[in-house]
Amino acid sequence: MSGEKRKNSLDDVFDKTKKIINETGYGSVTLVIQDGVVVQIERQEKIRIK
Repeated sequence: MSGEKRKNSLDDVFDKTKKIINETGYGSVTLVIQDGVVVQIERQEKIRIK
């Protein structure tokens, strides 16, 4: 993978990760990496009942 293509992919990952974090009230976000490349973003959300 070329450096420029990888940079664009990382920019996309950062944008998607920020969006997920902003939409999650309580929980966790996990990045799955293979061969130095993010291949999956997982979100686990907790719903608090007051």
